[in-house]
Amino acid sequence: MLLKKIKDIQNTLNQKFFEREREIEGLILALLSRQNVLLIGLTGTAKSALISELSKAFSGSNYFQWLLTKYTTPEELFGPVSLKELEIGVYKRNTANKLPEAHIAFLDEIFKSNSAILNALLTLINERIFYNNGGIVETKLISLIGASNEYPEEEGLEALFDRFLLRFELGYLNEGDHFKKMLKNQNGNISVPTMTLEELGNAQQFVSMIQIPEEVFDKLIEIREDLAKEGITPSDRRFKQSMSLLQAKAFLDGRQTVNISDILILQNALWEEPSQKNKTMEIVQNLAVDTVTRILERVKLEVHDLQKEFEKEKANGGVDLGNVISEVNSKLAILRKELETLKQQNPARENEIQVKIQELIDLAKSNSAELVDF
Repeated sequence: MLLKKIKDIQNTLNQKFFEREREIEGLILALLSRQNVLLIGLTGTAKSALISELSKAFSGSNYFQWLLTKYTTPEELFGPVSLKELEIGVYKRNTANKLPEAHIAFLDEIFKSNSAILNALLTLINERIFYNNGGIVETKLISLIGASNEYPEEEGLEALFDRFLLRFELGYLNEGDHFKKMLKNQNGNISVPTMTLEELGNAQQFVSMIQIPEEVFDKLIEIREDLAKEGITPSDRRFKQSMSLLQAKAFLDGRQTVNISDILILQNALWEEPSQKNKTMEIVQNLAVDTVTRILERVKLEVHDLQKEFEKEKANGGVDLGNVISEVNSKLAILRKELETLKQQNPARENEIQVKIQELIDLAKSNSAELVDF
């Protein structure tokens, strides 16, 4: 039931925000694992709108949103000093409705943070505590999402940048159809389903119990070594925090155990500087995708191309449709033979491979009444 509610929220957000599936999954994983997310993108890429809609999905949660500038004061984020307390010599902030009492927070243009608020912000983001009148206050923060139009360039912001485990770059919409739907506000009025804050907490408990097998740890060591060869050295803390992301990914996929392919999410977590992003993604993708998954993905792409070839010929009047059908079915038969061999070599993945074989059979049936020996 918990997983279904979370998936419903994810699917609805995917309907409302075109071409943001990757970021939406990352945000949900962050909430499940109590991690932080950074969104880098030009103005007008729906960063604040997306986070606002996401926050509404968790009833009972406190949401705090603020646009930072170089003139932002500590009072704006952490609350004003209580004058009543100050009269008796106590320097205490009234944090009601401010960042220290938020469950989910969104700070836009976060790298505009000035020195007056940076230290308190760093402590709150990383350790989830806030110092008020010299005392330590445990905050309610689950996840903080930061956004910026650009990467930080000023010195002194490295620590703040490092506080965000997941980092995503957002661009403008690519697909013309999506752009048209956005202009028409199609799906924009869909209501996002909700779950309670207590239910989210229960889901986080389940996430913490997801098992991580030895082969995943071994693969992470391999990734760490390959990154180091390229001069990319994520901190031990970053790797440690990543474990909760892997558990959240397995939970979101309905599994009780992390598998190697879950490591793919770390391509958005293990780089330190923007210049390292592409190489990190390349290394993680090469090592996190096992042979079976790699072949299945390739077959998926090839089948998609064959389907396009078939549909194109039909749209052109089908003059040469018979030859195209014969050629497509012949290629499908070759792919099926490859998958049958793969199934024999990987009995533990038999069901997964059989699903793909059935897709090939169904496609062949849709192409022709006279099938090759399939």
